[in-house]
Amino acid sequence: MLTKLCAAALLGIDALKVEIETNVSGGLPAFTVVGLPDSAIKESRERILTAIRNSGFELPTKKITVNLAPADVRKEGTSFDLGIAVGLLGSLNEIKGNFEDTIVLGELALDGSVRRINGALPMAIMASRENIRRMIVPKINAPEAAVAISASGAATQVFGVETLIEAAGLLNGSMQLEPVSVDVSALFACEPEYPVDFAEIKGQQAAKKAIEIAAAGAHNILMIGPPGSGKTLLAKSIPGILPPLGFEESLETTKIYSVANLLDRNRPLMITRPFRNPHHTTSNIALIGGGAMAKPGEVSLAHNGVLFLDELPEFTRNALEVLRQPIEEREVTISRAALSTRYPAGFMLVAAMNPSPAGPLKDREGTLTASPDQIRRYLSKISGPLLDRIDIHIDVPKVENTELFSASSSESSRDIRERVIRARAIQHERFASLVSPRIFTNSQMNSKLIRQFCRLDRQCAEKLMDAMNRLNLSARAHDRILKVSRTIADLDGAEQIEMKHLVQSIQYRTLDREFWNF
Repeated sequence: MLTKLCAAALLGIDALKVEIETNVSGGLPAFTVVGLPDSAIKESRERILTAIRNSGFELPTKKITVNLAPADVRKEGTSFDLGIAVGLLGSLNEIKGNFEDTIVLGELALDGSVRRINGALPMAIMASRENIRRMIVPKINAPEAAVAISASGAATQVFGVETLIEAAGLLNGSMQLEPVSVDVSALFACEPEYPVDFAEIKGQQAAKKAIEIAAAGAHNILMIGPPGSGKTLLAKSIPGILPPLGFEESLETTKIYSVANLLDRNRPLMITRPFRNPHHTTSNIALIGGGAMAKPGEVSLAHNGVLFLDELPEFTRNALEVLRQPIEEREVTISRAALSTRYPAGFMLVAAMNPSPAGPLKDREGTLTASPDQIRRYLSKISGPLLDRIDIHIDVPKVENTELFSASSSESSRDIRERVIRARAIQHERFASLVSPRIFTNSQMNSKLIRQFCRLDRQCAEKLMDAMNRLNLSARAHDRILKVSRTIADLDGAEQIEMKHLVQSIQYRTLDREFWNF
């Protein structure tokens, strides 16, 4: 007897509808799965048969054939276990009825219990798009799937099950389960929690202002300072001044974490911007994504948030160079012989480094901590093309003792965030009429948009030309200066870029200046 139902396969952060066809017939006993299954699916034979027996169902010794269609797309993972088991029970007449418009997902344990799967959110988005009537998933994944259904307004019902028996009872009509629903507005009503507030950081007013500008325009920023100057603390405070995630941003970010199996089990939707801080020993693949079973890397996990690279020169040269393409394109394409996978990577890069391989540039006596050649070799680990893609370079000097013991309080992250939100609103209005390219912040402007929205008067143009000649700036650095100038003007509420905005932006090119006076 032939039975059909639906499942889903992950392609990057999206899902593809897969039809599970199960047939039981006479002949030599066998259990065959076809349709380009990976080793995890091929091994599911023993899990499925044992789970069916331990759930109290009878299994005759017959020939069992399972086809996963479309047969030209490779299927990976263990989420097909429950669907194959349900299809097999349907072919054996243990489950009666027509469930071709039902998507069934879950990994089976040997005792028949259903375990968590990866990618329930993009699978639910696919189910709503395909107008599938019913979705059965592991109970722990049900809120995650229900978020996508609630947001789309689709008629798909999501049911969470804990065992194969529950799934069979639900399909047979002998067990009544309530469909799971999630109030998305209630999730966004919760006040996000941030680990560090700007009010807790002593001193560093100039660095804080530069970070505010970077957050307002989503600019990449590099902090240069001795150990203990507060670079890491400043970086960790950045998510608290960024605008809150919109629903579309939240959904896309949650899809990435769902596929990577990093989603908080108690929170089905991410409402705070991600902050990723990979160690400098991180490999190229871990940073950019990919591998034998392609997964999102750190650049994708930081999508719509912050990617913080501490001790930037300690990363391998190859690891730093692979960042160039995602910084420009805001996405990563992992190409393999069978297929290409695209992951979004629209992150704000925040990097930190010491001015010398020994840490501080000079000791207490004012002597260099390393030779000029050693310092130059240390700085040369960061290539010019990568440095050009970092909009703002700032000095983060050692905090004076008087500032550490000062009782005066700094501005809170909430106050700074209000100004950042106002500046982002100006940018959103500026770019709202654009159909292509679709951009939202000043940092995303291309050369054509820079010419349109970053016009300079004659005096400012002469000042910029003089700076380019003196600092030997590249064309890319020229564009970065104009983008940052536009953001500073937006924070001031100015219609045009003024001289003070331009001069401040030029000062944020520390590593382009003759900064290192040995």
